[in-house]
Amino acid sequence: MDAARQQPKLAWRPVLAVAAVAVVVHLVVATRYGWHRDEFYYVITGRHPAWGYVDQPPLTPLLARWAAALPGGVLPLRVFAIACQAGCVVLGGKLAAEFGGGARAQTIAAGAVAASVEFVAASVLFGTPVTDQLVWAAMFVAVARALRLRTTTAWLPAGVIGGIGLENKDTVVVLLLGVAIGLLVWHRDALRTPGPWLAGALAVLMAVPNVVWDARHGWPNLAMAQVLSDRTGGPLGSLAKLPLLLLLAGPPLVVLCVLGVRRLGWGPGHDHRWALAIMATAVVVFTLGGGKPYYPAPALIALFAAGAVRAEMTAGRRRLRWPAVIVLSGLIAVVIGYPVLPARAQNALRALNPTVMETVGWPEFVAQVETAAARMPPGTAILTSNYGEAGALTILGRSEGLGNPVVSGQNSYADWGPPSGSPETVLCVGEFTLPYLHRFWSEVHEIRPITMPDHIRNQEIDQHAAIYECRQPHGTWAQLWPSLRHYD
Repeated sequence: MDAARQQPKLAWRPVLAVAAVAVVVHLVVATRYGWHRDEFYYVITGRHPAWGYVDQPPLTPLLARWAAALPGGVLPLRVFAIACQAGCVVLGGKLAAEFGGGARAQTIAAGAVAASVEFVAASVLFGTPVTDQLVWAAMFVAVARALRLRTTTAWLPAGVIGGIGLENKDTVVVLLLGVAIGLLVWHRDALRTPGPWLAGALAVLMAVPNVVWDARHGWPNLAMAQVLSDRTGGPLGSLAKLPLLLLLAGPPLVVLCVLGVRRLGWGPGHDHRWALAIMATAVVVFTLGGGKPYYPAPALIALFAAGAVRAEMTAGRRRLRWPAVIVLSGLIAVVIGYPVLPARAQNALRALNPTVMETVGWPEFVAQVETAAARMPPGTAILTSNYGEAGALTILGRSEGLGNPVVSGQNSYADWGPPSGSPETVLCVGEFTLPYLHRFWSEVHEIRPITMPDHIRNQEIDQHAAIYECRQPHGTWAQLWPSLRHYD
């Protein structure tokens, strides 16, 4: 067999050792705080099975529903997230092997993924960011393997991964576009074979159910994408935040990314320029589309892998101690991305990563709302301003069991409709303002503001979330509901 087509030997022991360390660190703090608002939403969304939702395809909500059905509260969801992160670590080592790296390069690549701020922070909760990372990592390995083997069947895993990815997150379209551009520019010979075309057809076929759902519902995913772009500030806003990609890589690991770009672009690894094309495509498309800085971050795995190969090749000429670099980056990532500090101390890091603080205070929130609901007429509906509040009341609370339906007009919650009965008396909870509520009810009384323990600040406090008693509606639920719908 041609040497180039031989299976690169994966250094299982060191790579799995790195993954094991990452898993242990994550498990230690996995449930230190509590649920995240997005996790509530994924679980509730999964309880409304469909081929799509206004803000995502169906895969992650379905997995969240399964995980939440297991005992242990939020822990099974976090275990799913940690498993995805461990998979990315192993695939980072595998990709370094596909790029021609030995045991040292594979260990460095696996360590970089395990210590990257982006990969660590995404695994703090279960959701589309961490499952999307696994899809990108698997796609890089599948394409590298297919190009090495040069057989039709070798391309089929890439098609399956692409199809799964499209049923998980719409941004995988950009990943597939990057693969196509990379092949068109540097591997046209591969495009003369049926393999890539069959893989593309397979991915499209697997994505059809979600596409059909989107089309039948008027393409709400596009409207949602526009809302998110506007919130980011459009292309200029994304461009201004693009330097955050260096922070997401992990400041000590930026040099490894530079080495990766050099190897893929001009070094002995230029046969793998297709991987650099994916990174470039992701940065350009997501920036022009007003995407968030972390959208192209999963492509960092290719730079880590290629940089690790170059680091291995130049080990005798450079004094940089990569284990120390990886450990330093890992410490930074853990402090920024994980709830390792007391909540009040973690509050100081909220500007760098607000996600962690969104996992604090939900039981206290539920208790405050249920105390107010107990003083309302039986069957009073609870209308929340966002899906996190509605999910917390549904999963952690007793409101629905006590006859208080919990609804929201945000995103897919709006599709599940208003409650039955009359909106004569409604308990409105969350980031509402008095002028907004007066659009729907003549009489609005603020019962109390939402407070968090230990002076914690999160989205609820920033937006002055409160509990309101609303009476004398300006119509029926059917008449009010279209104006209560909102995407954000």
